[in-house]
Amino acid sequence: MAATGRAATTKRRRVHLPRQDRSADGQAGFDTGSADLWVLSTGLGVSVAAGHGAYDPAKSASFRPMNDSRFSIRYGDGSGAAGIVGTDAVDVGGASFPNQAVELATAVSRQFMQDQSGDGLLGLAFSHLNTVRPQKQRTFFDNIKASLAEPVFTADLRKAAAGTYTFGSIDRSRFRGPLAWIPVNTTLGFWQFGSERFAVNRGPVQASTAGNQAVADTGTTLILADAKVVTAYYALVKGAQSSPQVGGFTFPCDAKLPDLELDAGGVYMAKVSGNDMNYAEVGDGTCFGGVQAAPPGQLSIYGDIFFKSQFVVFNAGNDTLGMAAHA
Repeated sequence: MAATGRAATTKRRRVHLPRQDRSADGQAGFDTGSADLWVLSTGLGVSVAAGHGAYDPAKSASFRPMNDSRFSIRYGDGSGAAGIVGTDAVDVGGASFPNQAVELATAVSRQFMQDQSGDGLLGLAFSHLNTVRPQKQRTFFDNIKASLAEPVFTADLRKAAAGTYTFGSIDRSRFRGPLAWIPVNTTLGFWQFGSERFAVNRGPVQASTAGNQAVADTGTTLILADAKVVTAYYALVKGAQSSPQVGGFTFPCDAKLPDLELDAGGVYMAKVSGNDMNYAEVGDGTCFGGVQAAPPGQLSIYGDIFFKSQFVVFNAGNDTLGMAAHA
């Protein structure tokens, strides 16, 4: 029987990951920019901070260790985790797999210990990005996709509201108009696509750097775009300036921010509302922008601020992304 699953997230993209031992439920963030499912474990010992859950493999009747297998992952913000590997039953909103590779963190960066809203990450990029050694492991989505009604999952993330990830079906009540289907370049293991054009404040379409590529990444908060995009955007924001102290563009918190349209695969212009572009106050009435420049020569990253305006379908059946504005 074909299956579907739905998981509601909290404000930090978290989702319950029930395991076979019912006392060991955990929370992990969905990350479409990585391919490891790792959790804080009792192997961290007393370093597990208050407010976190720690997975104890000894309390799970279905856990099986993968002897000599280890993982080590580092993310774009410098955070990371490392540890040992086993298999266990994993269920996400009704979609389940009995022998999923679960990576048990025995060392994590300070960022993850300070973030008390989650106990790990569930990677949803392509499996060849997985970091387990000596043999890479399949992601949860790769393991369940053959059993789903459709080999897809969707991300429906909203501003200041709970979002939803759905496995195996597309809820057409959640977006307006037809979906635009964008071809994905899977070479590096990301949900990666061309993004060579942009427009600001409903102005003319402009060219960004030729050959620019972007990644749809729910594990990143901001939009990290081509430098041409960022320069043109803040040129229309009164009082905006590049601040070395905070590492990006800032502006007066009461500034009116324009909309930004970003090219997706040459077939769709995704409009990101200016109302979503004020990321955070950094002091003295100054705010940090939600779109910042990606490092030179690196991929653009379209993170959660991008998703707040777009319903996105991740289609493993033909390696495409479907995008449409939220309903």
